[in-house]
Amino acid sequence: MQSIPRLTSGVPGLFSVQKAVQVKRKTAAMAYYRTPHDVTALPAWQALKDHRQAMQDFSMREAFNADPQRFNQFTLSSCGLFLDYSKNLINAETRNLLVGLANEVDLKGAIKALFDGEIVNASEGRPALHTALRRPVGDKLSVNGVNVMPDVHKVLNQITDLVGRIHDGLWRGYTEKPITDVVNIGIGGSFLGPELVSEALLSYAQKGVRCHYLANIDGSEFHELTQKLRAETTLFIVSSKSFNTLETLKNAQAARAWYLAQGGSEAELYRHFIAVSSNNAAAVAFGIREENIFPMWDWVGGRYSLWSAIGLPIALAIGMSNFKELLSGAYTMDQHFQTAPFEQNMPVLLALLGVWYGNFWGAQSHAILPYDHYLRNITKHLQQLDMESNGKSVRQDGTSVSTDTGPVIWGGVGCNGQHAYHQLLHQGTQLIPADFIVPIVSFNPVADHHQWLYANCLSQSQALMLGKTQPEAEAELRDKGMSEEDVRKLAPHKVIPGNRPSNTLVVERISPRRLGALVAMYEHKVFVQSVVWGINAFDQWGVELGKELGKGVYNRLVGSDESVADDASTQGLINYFRGRHRG
Repeated sequence: MQSIPRLTSGVPGLFSVQKAVQVKRKTAAMAYYRTPHDVTALPAWQALKDHRQAMQDFSMREAFNADPQRFNQFTLSSCGLFLDYSKNLINAETRNLLVGLANEVDLKGAIKALFDGEIVNASEGRPALHTALRRPVGDKLSVNGVNVMPDVHKVLNQITDLVGRIHDGLWRGYTEKPITDVVNIGIGGSFLGPELVSEALLSYAQKGVRCHYLANIDGSEFHELTQKLRAETTLFIVSSKSFNTLETLKNAQAARAWYLAQGGSEAELYRHFIAVSSNNAAAVAFGIREENIFPMWDWVGGRYSLWSAIGLPIALAIGMSNFKELLSGAYTMDQHFQTAPFEQNMPVLLALLGVWYGNFWGAQSHAILPYDHYLRNITKHLQQLDMESNGKSVRQDGTSVSTDTGPVIWGGVGCNGQHAYHQLLHQGTQLIPADFIVPIVSFNPVADHHQWLYANCLSQSQALMLGKTQPEAEAELRDKGMSEEDVRKLAPHKVIPGNRPSNTLVVERISPRRLGALVAMYEHKVFVQSVVWGINAFDQWGVELGKELGKGVYNRLVGSDESVADDASTQGLINYFRGRHRG
């Protein structure tokens, strides 16, 4: 009997849930979001300003020397993560004042609103229910009287069905060969989160199926990828909530043309293309069968969506049991975030430290430094999560903020950065807080490599904190036998200011559960900061402007619009392209 790919049909109740959300939008948002605060006018803010002046000459080196219990006082363990935040420009009073700020902005009420499905995305009139995607069976979450959890788990069952059929070789291509390669076509949150997780958990990869990612509209990326594939054994997942994201749609069209050119037929297209989208009509018009469309809800933002059907490539890469472990780890962090006192709450403390440096010490960026090859893409995911969420200059009600908001997120993997940008961290003029992330156990031990990797991670955070004083630099040079004149000339170059803050996050190993907790922790950190600043962490209107303008630029490039661009620079670059482009 011919083996035909099958997915369970659409999700009963999905449209009723969406209708309920639409009804909810028409109601007044909760008072907390209707009356945003000016955080700089709060007593806690002024207290922190005064405290900052008192901390002007604070020395971490001296603080460690004076208090043998400092490490114990400023460490925290939860959800399989160990956080050392003792190497920060803080004392117990700092923590108390920051927690006081969290209380004054009613962070507790905001957390409850988030998890209760209230409208926390004021500009779009939506809740943000990504946390519902990792709640267990039996939980209830009502949106305007409709429980969304049965629909969430029905989609999870769809994912389980698909993953099982592909891993068991039951989903076959147009030549009846099993699927060996899955290509996820998506960009932004439909790409960065899934890529991070599937690569971070490579040690859990299932045999027989390779997962690939196609995001950029650059033809070279498409060419390099398809060179490795055979159409008859490749399944494409088109991941786009709207199914009209330019880059994703163009790559999907290119993939369909490639599939047809390799011998595939329109009649067998359903064997090789599925979609994750809320726009069924557009996906069907593309040629995807309705039963091969996994639903998305508008209450899940792209950068928070890896826990949904957007995570299909993750489940295919690591298997369904591991995917559920990922969800479970995130759920444990959700519970910690909701229940732990702020003084012992990991995402809350990290968020408040970010506010402390960004708003009171003038830090404009934050470095993410994973000491694990498999975590090399976490910085890219956190860039989108943080900068797209908190890169805002108006509060929830549209009034201008009165202080700086989200920082620039940057960084990279392990020891490589020590021979590149760490120099700026140590001796540059800017204060740049950093998060070091490191596992205790390597999945691929080679001699004593991992011990050296871990040692490098700890020594970098230690060097940022300790630095090297002028007398220490001079003594070091004298010990090498240098003359006093040479010591005087060279010593200033070897002085390292120190007193640079960092956090160290340690995990036993990068497992699905711990990774889920880690990613969820950063999600909640970003939300906490948005609450402090009174901004909306769940819209991204700045992203939309470039998309809108891009259509006009494209039309002028190809000559379908001969009107002049709104500015001379853009028009000049269009003319330059058209005058020199061949092909």
